[in-house]
This record gives sequence, structure tokens and C-alpha cells, in this order.
Amino acid sequence: MAQPHLPATAPVPRLRAWQREALRVYEERSPRRDFLVTATPGAGKTTFALALAARLLERRAIDRVIVVCPTDHLRTQWADAAARAGIGLDAALTNATGPVRPDLTGYVTTYAQVAAKPALHAARVSARRSLVILDEVHHAGDGLSWGEAVAAAFEQAPRRLCLTGTPFRTRPDERIPFVRYEADVAGGWCSTADFTYGYREALRDAVVRPVVFAAYTGTSRWRNSAGEVIAASLSESATKRTETTAWRTALNPKGRWVPHVIAAMDERISHLRESGMADAAGLVLATDQDDARAYAVIVEQITGHRPVLILSDDPKASEKISAFATGTERIAVCVRMVSEGVDIPRAACLAWMTSYRTPLFFAQGVGRVVRARTTNEVATVFLPAVRPLLALAAELELERNHVIPPPAATDDALLDLERPEPEAGEGERIELVDSDAAFAHLLHAGRAVVAAPGPLSDEDEDFLGLPGILTPEQTAALLARRDTHARHRASTAAAVPPSAETVAWRAGAELRREVNRLVGVLAARQGRPHGQIHAQLRRAVPGPASAAAGVDVLAQRRDHLMELLGG
Repeated sequence: MAQPHLPATAPVPRLRAWQREALRVYEERSPRRDFLVTATPGAGKTTFALALAARLLERRAIDRVIVVCPTDHLRTQWADAAARAGIGLDAALTNATGPVRPDLTGYVTTYAQVAAKPALHAARVSARRSLVILDEVHHAGDGLSWGEAVAAAFEQAPRRLCLTGTPFRTRPDERIPFVRYEADVAGGWCSTADFTYGYREALRDAVVRPVVFAAYTGTSRWRNSAGEVIAASLSESATKRTETTAWRTALNPKGRWVPHVIAAMDERISHLRESGMADAAGLVLATDQDDARAYAVIVEQITGHRPVLILSDDPKASEKISAFATGTERIAVCVRMVSEGVDIPRAACLAWMTSYRTPLFFAQGVGRVVRARTTNEVATVFLPAVRPLLALAAELELERNHVIPPPAATDDALLDLERPEPEAGEGERIELVDSDAAFAHLLHAGRAVVAAPGPLSDEDEDFLGLPGILTPEQTAALLARRDTHARHRASTAAAVPPSAETVAWRAGAELRREVNRLVGVLAARQGRPHGQIHAQLRRAVPGPASAAAGVDVLAQRRDHLMELLGG
């Protein structure tokens, strides 16, 4: 049976100049099997890839399209975009399912699925002349097994298109298949793109929004295991170790730094909505699920609106992302679910409340709020005034051609702050005493801009108007002025007695920590992996995973573990 091609009534996507130029370059270099496009997040890599697929299908150079992406949610997003371009892709095809449906042009899968059964995908490629689109191809470097699986699955594909939002490098022994490399000065290998479209060009073409980085400092106070209270400034810590602990302490939901910055972001969202961007929204990126739940409670206390909470183990996570992208809710709180590839054009604010600090994750996170719709929208990123993040923000602003190693999919710690080794005689326990926040400066052209002296005019109250209307110093002054109001809102919200939901969350968080601690003790005693212990625990005390379980289930699991440990 003949493979269906583009229907005659398929809509022709309106391509941007860079996409048309990339197609021209592809045609010039055709019939090269492999083609790598590096385009800044938000530039429209999906549209380019589908436009190329449509051309190749139209002239019968290929019969099948296979898209490989990082997450299940992106499978649906790719399939929806392909449908709008007149290309039918199956977003639900599993490794256990038989051949690709004959009424569709192809399917969308994930790197994890390919790694599980590379031979199956190799057979599907061999069955039809296929274009394989490897979305965010740096994920094929998430460990040797994934790279080997991708190579085995798609080695016979006549055409392969690799996409990424940022350049990347790999170690000599972990080259990503189908990517050309050049040796770099550090002894590694840097990817070489066939076509590059950077943030500078995208900003010039109004493809992405200008982004303003608002850095917030503050003093963190914690008690170490010796009972000593230590205080340190986020922006003036004497050592990397002190800076790391101050950063982690500031992100503690029980302190004052988080509510202050959430209030500042909410004010920015309100201004955007009052100034014509009626559906403006913000994203809060948390380090883990417990923090995300706590931040969600704080958001509701400060704004009076319940945020959308998006957790990776929630079976409805993809539905929540899609609903938020087209809805009217003000804020979504998430861990990593919207860090890469997810399209939420109305999100124009980002609160960086995570200790993740890799260049790749930073670029992808910021990329969620720079996707332009009109020429008068500006993105604002609220972040801790710590050196690692300020350096990444300055680098993104200056569009330096940096290269980034992909994090390993199986090791989230590579994204996170390194935990400092305890000093001699000091345990690892750190107890929050307090933290506060204060606007520090605005990042502009790679430099820190503080508030300009003197009053601002009434027109300055446009609050972060279009770049060029206000000087960087005036913009910094506006943020500093509104910082007082944000502090008042945060303090007022903190004075409200905790709701039943807040009390329940705190109890659940404590129980989760206790369950995880006991699992670790039992795993060490029995010499078994933590995952096996958790699975055994869920069989003994049925219910959802501990990260999503309620207080009653967690309490039963804690008691069960204590019985197993003999006390």
C-alpha cells in the first residue's frame, strides 16, 4: 500500500527568513545524509523540520518521517504541529505495538524508547525510506547506551536531521552519532552545525523577546551541626562553599527570599496584563518536588491565585502543560517539565528558584520565556545574585559562542549545585534560620546596572518598557522602587496563619524525608538499590509513589520501614 503524502489541501506554513535560508542551505548540500541545525530556543526549529519533511515527501524523496524527542509531552507537541502541516504522525506508538499505521506518514518516539528496543526502530526505518528528525540531539549523549542505541536504530536511514537549541561538546569517548565534530582547545570535541541561528540574530529579527535579568541578593542565615549560626550574602560570599550554602538556604521555602521574589514576579505579570499582554504568565522553576509543592502554596498566599503545579510523576503533567499554554492562569510551578522544547508563548516571566546551574539547562529554561508573539513583549528573569547564574546570564546576553556538555539523563545531580564537603568536625546537617531578599541589580550588556540616583518621571512608571525607552539605570531604579512593595506583600502573606493545605504539605514533606532516609538505611543494610526498596514498600503499603503520596500513606510506610529495621 502506498505511503500517504501531503494532502493537496495541507496548509503551507509561513516560514521565517532564517527557516527559508536553512532550507536553501540544505538543498545546496543535498544529498548529504546528516544535517545539524543549531537554533536558539524559541526560534522555530520544529516548523523548519516539518517544512523540510513536507518538501521531501512532496517530491517523494522519502516515504516516512520519524521524530525522536526527549519527553512524552513533546511527542504530542510534535504530532500536533505535524498535523497542522498536513503530516500525520502517531504520538502514541509504543515499542510493544506492531508496524506503523498505513494511514499515517510516521511516528514520534522518545530517546528512552529507542534505547529500549533499537532493533525495532531499525526495522521500521528499513521498511520505508525515512527522514529521522533527532530533536534536541544532545540527549543522544546522555550516556553511552543512548548514543549506541540511536546509532544502531537509525544507521540505515537515508536522511537524518539533527536539531538542538545550543551548541554542545562531548568527551572523546562519547561522541553523539550523526554529528560532525571539531577538536576544541580543552581536549574535547565541539559539535559543528550545518546551519546556526543564534539569539542575537533572533532578537534582531524579532523572533524572540528581549530578556531582562533581575538579580536579587539577600542574607542567608543557617545553623550548622555544631550549633553555630552563620550568615552570608548571596552576592558577597567569601568562598564558593559559603556561596553554595547561602544559595541553598535562600531557596528554602520556609525563608523570606522566595516569597519576596515571587511577589516581585507577580507584580511584573500584573503590569504586563495591564499593558496589553492580557494572558501574560510566569514560570517558577523548583529544584525538587517538595520545593515545588511548597512554592505553590506560597504563590497562592501571595497572589490569591492557585498556580498550576506540574510534577514529572504526575500522569496528567502533559495535559497540565497543554492547558496552561492556552489558558489564563498566572503562574505554573514545575521542576523540569518545561525546561526544554515546551512551547508556552504567553509565559514572559521566569523565577529561577532552583539550584540547577548547568549552561545547557539555563539556556533551555530561559528559552521558555523568550518566544516572541509581538514586538512589544519583554521577558523578565528573576534570579539569585550568585556568581554562577550571573555569569550564565551575561554570557547569554553577550551571545558568546560557548559550548555546552549535555547532562546525563540518569544523573540529575549533574544539574544541581555541588554539595560542599563538611569541614573537619562538622556534620552535614544545615538548618535554616532565616533568609531575606533585596533587589541587587539589572544585567545589561554583560554588566551589573544599579539604580540611577534621582526621581523617575511619570512615564517611567511603564515598568520595564520597551528596551531603549528607559536607560538601564532607570529600569534598575524602577525595580528597586517596586522592591519595597514586593517586600511588604511577602511580609503580609507570611503573617497570614497557615492554611490546612499548608499544614498538610509541611507534614507530608517531613514524612517524605523520613521515608527516604529510612529507605536509605535499609538499602545500605541489605546491600540493595534504593529503587528495589521503594518498590517493595509500595507493594507492602499500596498507593502512589512517595513523591505523590498523601500523609496517611506516608505515615504507614514510615511505620512499616521502622518495623523492618527493628524499631
